[in-house]
Amino acid sequence: MVRGKLILICQHGGEFETKDDGSMSYAGGEAHALDISPETGFDDLKYKLAEKCNLELKSLAIKYFLPGNRRTLITLSNEKDLKRMCDFHKDSVTADVFLTGKAGFVPVNHGMPAKRKKKATAARPATSKVAPSAGGLKDVTISIATPSDSVAGVNAALRSPSRAAKRTAGRNIVDGLFEVSVADATDTDTIDMSASPADTVKKRRRTASWKRAANGLTIVTVDDNLEETEKTTPRKKVARKFNPIVVANNGDHQLGPVDVSVEKQVESWKNGITEGQDFRSVAEFRDALQKYAIAHRFGYKLRKNDTNRANAVCAVEGCPWRIHASWVPSASVFRVKMLHEPHTCGGESWKIATPAKNWLVNVIKDRLRDSPHHKPKEIATGLLRDFGLELNYAQVWRGIEDARQQLQGSYKDAYNQLPWYCEKIEKTNPGSFTKLVIGDDKRFQRLFLSFNAMIRGFQSGCRPLLFLEAIPLKSKYHEILLTATALDGDDGIFPVAFAVVDDENEDSWHWFLEQLRSAVSTSRSLTFVSDRDKGLMKHVLEIFENAHHGYSIYYLMDSFIQNLKGPFFGEGRASLPGCFLAAAKAVRPGGFRMYTEQIKRVSSSAYDWIMQNEPEYWANAFFKGEHFNHITLNIAEAYANWIEEARDLPIIPKVEVIRCKIMELMELRRTESSNWTMKLTPSKQEKLQEECVKARGLKVLFSSDTLFEVHDSSINVVDIVKQHCSCAMWKPTGLPCHHAIAVFNCTGRSVYDYCSKYYTAESFRIAFAESINPASTIAHPCGNEEDSEEDEDQIMPPSISRPVAAQQPKKIRRNKSQGIIRRSVCCTRCKGVGHNKVSCKVSL
Repeated sequence: MVRGKLILICQHGGEFETKDDGSMSYAGGEAHALDISPETGFDDLKYKLAEKCNLELKSLAIKYFLPGNRRTLITLSNEKDLKRMCDFHKDSVTADVFLTGKAGFVPVNHGMPAKRKKKATAARPATSKVAPSAGGLKDVTISIATPSDSVAGVNAALRSPSRAAKRTAGRNIVDGLFEVSVADATDTDTIDMSASPADTVKKRRRTASWKRAANGLTIVTVDDNLEETEKTTPRKKVARKFNPIVVANNGDHQLGPVDVSVEKQVESWKNGITEGQDFRSVAEFRDALQKYAIAHRFGYKLRKNDTNRANAVCAVEGCPWRIHASWVPSASVFRVKMLHEPHTCGGESWKIATPAKNWLVNVIKDRLRDSPHHKPKEIATGLLRDFGLELNYAQVWRGIEDARQQLQGSYKDAYNQLPWYCEKIEKTNPGSFTKLVIGDDKRFQRLFLSFNAMIRGFQSGCRPLLFLEAIPLKSKYHEILLTATALDGDDGIFPVAFAVVDDENEDSWHWFLEQLRSAVSTSRSLTFVSDRDKGLMKHVLEIFENAHHGYSIYYLMDSFIQNLKGPFFGEGRASLPGCFLAAAKAVRPGGFRMYTEQIKRVSSSAYDWIMQNEPEYWANAFFKGEHFNHITLNIAEAYANWIEEARDLPIIPKVEVIRCKIMELMELRRTESSNWTMKLTPSKQEKLQEECVKARGLKVLFSSDTLFEVHDSSINVVDIVKQHCSCAMWKPTGLPCHHAIAVFNCTGRSVYDYCSKYYTAESFRIAFAESINPASTIAHPCGNEEDSEEDEDQIMPPSISRPVAAQQPKKIRRNKSQGIIRRSVCCTRCKGVGHNKVSCKVSL
């Protein structure tokens, strides 16, 4: 974390200009400065920036550059991003942030500190006192100085801006620095009658820890205004249904160390309504009535509820409690005209009442902000513990759906923004490839994306090897993510292209491969690797000329283990996976046969399974394409982890999460490789060093200038022109074997001249040289003429339902009395069948 505090130089209203070297500069606009500390919360920072720069809170986007990199803008969207930014600038005093959004700040009270004192005017050099807001934020006045000024006096003040109540930083600055004036003031604790328990909890929690917020791109805090967002139920509907309403205020069940202050606030609400009390509107009265009811723990029913009058009674029939309030035109107030306070129901109204929808949604929103993946059962348990409310699964589920829609936007409406999103990607990332397919029924079918940085990196710095994977998006409409992933020179994943499709089938895979061919368009012979069960070979060989297709060793190993059946002999079942992997990696047919014979001696059924699964498409000894069996990791796991963070988001924010993860991955690899001093990537350099150790002491005989004979336990022939050794380990690995290294040592040649170019540090840097540029905003512009388009131009979500369980074959369980044993048991002691080693009675 940065030392103590960090000065944010906040710029907005200008434009980015791209230079010839790809770096960006910001010209025009205005600048402000804010002082943040480790206790600053993202929500408070965003609210302060919106207020300071007069920008709409919901549309505000915050971006920054990494130190030393002016090519890639990083999005700041949650607590984790804020902490990461501070970590990146831990050695800096200031950090530049760039703001975009719609003009027009609308102040809100719900979820923010109840009392905000008057702020200092921006861009005035005079120092003024400003009360610090929640989360450690303080207003900092700035002014832009001329280049002739001096910087000497400002740095000391910037490093310790709050040592005194008044301290003016140096007024003279050079080249883009700003004059900063900082004023501190003490804060006082007050109890606000208009604040809810959640207000206090959120205010303190946001400053308590940097790790309490959700890990996601677009879980954006939306400030609630009860007067603006509460929907009035029609009077006829209320009179007809007459449902009891429980009233409670927003609260969080994880109150932590601030329970006492919340209790004080709830206690103060008990006297929040009295007969003759005036309110500015019916919405303010309803809010006060909710707090009053939660403090007294009872539920009520609204008999009359409109803008001119409100009449409520206890939810229990026969209880005399009632209240009546109405609008007084002469005084322009909403006045409580009658309050009959005694209850005779004995608390029964609290048990039979159901929560108001607005209240329930607001409570769930508070909890989803802290933990976006809360399950309905967890939320229902919290409501029961905190408020004594027993809700069924359907009630909580509907509340979660409404809360997520308010936090993240409509899941359904997000599909309408896809054409605009594709256009924005192509505009901000020239050379990128996008394709959107809409069905005849105007429903979404497919979206393909491949960024220019990914295409150029694959063509210039990666082997001609692509892994094809399909990962469920775990979304409301069950879309599937199709990916094409290469390997960099250090055997790390390098995303090349991905697509979101409505269903995984042969048509969608064929379409994806066609788009991939158009995007990467290379003359190299590509090798594709996929799960054997997907049956993609015919599509690959049909679309890509001179291509090879192999079966993923990861999925083969999994299938091999699942299909192992006894009896087992010799070394037993545990030895089979290792023998299978060794057979796949063997570079000679003789080696493959040796390991498969070992498998056959242990289990004949396992041997038969191997022979039936086409070894020519996965065994190194027979496969003709680029070798890949040294990669035993699950390529899809990285994508699955990214999706897990965004599984509840609409489609565009979900795609944005994937884009940002790829952008961060490329920036991280680019930064790491800039510090490498070796000629090869770290993993390949380590393997080469191991071969160099083995080469010591080997005897080398010269046959010609290019042909050599190397003696160790056997005799091997090395041809340095063809880059071939009779041990068959040179070409498959791309690195010289120890026999070839012994030849290089004797002839004075450099071993690095005979390594694959894809394993060099230079090729690695070329692969990650390009940057993925973010769009200027991730929200579709609102309020334009497009909103008036007719219904036929709207894009609907895919019509894919969850697979029917009846279509899946059910396992039939049978017992020994039916004459069938469901699973054979093999003894590891005597290798017999029908018992285990504990019950074995065989004498050995």
